Amino acid sequence: MTVAEAGGPGGAAPNGAWPGGGPLDAPDVPNGATLGPGQQVSGAVGRVMGTEQATPLLFHVALAEGNYLQLDDVVVTVRQVPGVGPVMTAGVVTQVEARHEGASFDSDVFLIADGVLPAQVQEIAEVTTTRVEPEIFVPPRPGELVRRATGDERATALYFDQMDRRIPVGLGRDGTPIYVNLEFLNGTRGAHVSISGISGVATKTSFALFLLYSVFRSGVLGREAVNAKALIFSVKGEDLLFLDHPNSRIDENVRAVYAQLGLPAEPFASAGFFAPPLPGDTGGRPHVTTRTSGVQAFWWTLREFCADELLPYVFADAEDDRNQYTIVVHQVTNRLRLDARPFGADGAITVEGRTLRTYDDLVDFVIDRVNDDATRAVWAGPATGTGTVNAFVRRLRSSLRALRGLIRADLPDSPGRRVSTTGQQVTVVDLHNLPERAQRFVVGVVLADETRRKEEAGPGGLLFTMLDELNKYAPREGASPIKDVLLDIAERGRSLGIILIGAQQTASEVERRIIANSSIKIVGRLDTAEAGRPEYGFLPPAQRSRATLAKPGTMFVSQPEIPVPLAVSFPFPAWATRPSETDGTGPAAPATPSGPGGTHGAAGANGSAEPGGSAGPGTPARPDPWNLLPDPDDPLPF
Repeated sequence: MTVAEAGGPGGAAPNGAWPGGGPLDAPDVPNGATLGPGQQVSGAVGRVMGTEQATPLLFHVALAEGNYLQLDDVVVTVRQVPGVGPVMTAGVVTQVEARHEGASFDSDVFLIADGVLPAQVQEIAEVTTTRVEPEIFVPPRPGELVRRATGDERATALYFDQMDRRIPVGLGRDGTPIYVNLEFLNGTRGAHVSISGISGVATKTSFALFLLYSVFRSGVLGREAVNAKALIFSVKGEDLLFLDHPNSRIDENVRAVYAQLGLPAEPFASAGFFAPPLPGDTGGRPHVTTRTSGVQAFWWTLREFCADELLPYVFADAEDDRNQYTIVVHQVTNRLRLDARPFGADGAITVEGRTLRTYDDLVDFVIDRVNDDATRAVWAGPATGTGTVNAFVRRLRSSLRALRGLIRADLPDSPGRRVSTTGQQVTVVDLHNLPERAQRFVVGVVLADETRRKEEAGPGGLLFTMLDELNKYAPREGASPIKDVLLDIAERGRSLGIILIGAQQTASEVERRIIANSSIKIVGRLDTAEAGRPEYGFLPPAQRSRATLAKPGTMFVSQPEIPVPLAVSFPFPAWATRPSETDGTGPAAPATPSGPGGTHGAAGANGSAEPGGSAGPGTPARPDPWNLLPDPDDPLPF
C-alpha cells in the first residue's frame, strides 16, 4: 500500500508535484525510503518531527532508518491546506544531529553499545525554508513525508527556475551546479561582490577569477560579452601574469567538472598585462621576472600628472582627511594644473620658466614654492601656517622613493604605456613589486580614470573591477581619494556599468557602505574571531562554524533571492597560476563565447556528479578537483 492509498497525516496524502518535479507516491522507484509498513516513497528520507516546533521558516526532520541528510541538502515536503490544496515547502539542511532515544545518563552509551540497555539512534535534520509554493505560509505538519529535491524540483527550490540569466559558480554538496543570478551582478537588480576569508587558505582570488571566467565563457552575457571587460589588480606575486596560458596540471576529472558546469576548461583567451617599469632601466622595460613577453610597462608623465590633477592620490593614507595639510594639497594641485606647460614629446613640463623631467624635479620645485615667503601664499594658500606647510612637505618628500619610477618624463613615450582596458577583455595590472604607497596611487588613479571614461561613454559594456586587500584601500575609518572612488563605484557604479569584485581578509574592517552595497556575498575560510562579527550575520550559526574549517576550493555564496547561503565547490583553475603550470604552448587563441547556458556541458555524457567520483564514459564527474572535500575517511562536514 502506498502513502497515497494509506492517507497522510491530516487527511489524504498529497500526491501533487513541485513545479517540474515528480509525484510523491512512486513505490516502484529504487532507493526509496521505507517509512512505515508497506510505505515506500521515491527520494523520501524521513518525516516532519512532532516533538520539535515546526514553523513556516524552520522545521526538523526525523530521518528514517537507513537514510541520511547532510548539511546543504535540499529537501521538500507538502501538506494539504483546506480551501487551498497542496502547499509545498522546500528548504536547505542547516544542521544535523544524532542522539540516543531511551538513554538517561551519559554513560548509558556504553550499555547500549554492549546491548544491555535498549535504545534507538535517531538522526534529526534542521531545515531552513527557502521557498513556499504557493505562498501560503503555514508550517509543515508533523508526520508529513520529506524527500530530497532533485532535478527541476531542486532548481525550483533554489529559485534557479526564475533566473533567466544564471551564472554557474561551482557544484553543490550534491554534485550538481549552483548558480548566481546575473541580474544581481550586472546592475539590473543589484551589483558588486564581496569575498572574505583568510589569506592563502580561503582561495578568494581563485574564486573571483573563476567567477569572471564563468561570466565571460558561459554565454550568459549574450551580445553584451563583446563589450564586457575585466580590470584586475594583482598585489601578490606574478601568479596572474599567466591567465592566458593553459594549466598543465588539470586532468580529465577537472575537465569533466567544467563540462558539467557548461564551461570549457580553457584559459582566458583575451588578456593584456601591465607592470611598472624596471627601476634604473632607461628603456622602460616592465619589472617582471617570470614572463618575458606580452607585458607592457606603465607610468604617467609629468604633463599628465599636472593636467589630470593626480597629486591628491599621492596622499592616500586613510587619515589624511583629518589633517589641515590637505588644504595645501588641493592648492598645489590647482597651481600645477594652471601653470604647467608641455615641454618636448616625452611628457616633460615647464613651470614658471623651470623645466621638470622627473618626479624628483617636481617635488623639489613644489617644496621651493611652498617654503618661499614670496610664493607661499599663492602655492600653499594665504592663511596657511608654517606647521601645516611642513606637514605637507614631509609627506610629499616621503613619496619620492615610492613614486619616482611611476611619474616621470625621462623615458621615450609609448602609446601603450597608460593602463587601459581597451584592446582586450581582461586587463591585469601587476603591483606586487611596488611599495604600498605606490600601489594605492596606481589603484586610485586607474579606477578614477576608468570611472571617468565610463561616465563619458554612457551606458554600455560592463567593467568588472577585481581588487584584493580591499580593507587597505577602503578602510572603515578615515577618508582618502581612493576610498572616495571606491565608494562612488559601490554606490553609483551599478548605473555606470562598473561592477566591483572586492576581496578582503576581514570584512569588518572595510567601509560599511561598500559591503552593504554588495548584492553577492561570498565567504571562504574565516578566522574564528572574525566569523563572529556582525558583517557575517547572513551566515546561519552552523555555517559560521563551518567557515572556520572550510578547505581551499569551498566557498559559501549568499545572494538576495536565496535566503540561505549555499556551499559551493569550484573547480581547479584551467589557466596557469605560475610558470611551472604552463605547458609551453603559449597564450591561448581568442575564443568565441558559448551560447546561453553554455555549449560545452557534458552532464548527459558523464552523468550526474557524485562526491569522490571519477570522470569517464558513464562515470559521474568528481566535483572536488582540489581533492579536498570530505571522503569516507574525512567526516568533517564542509
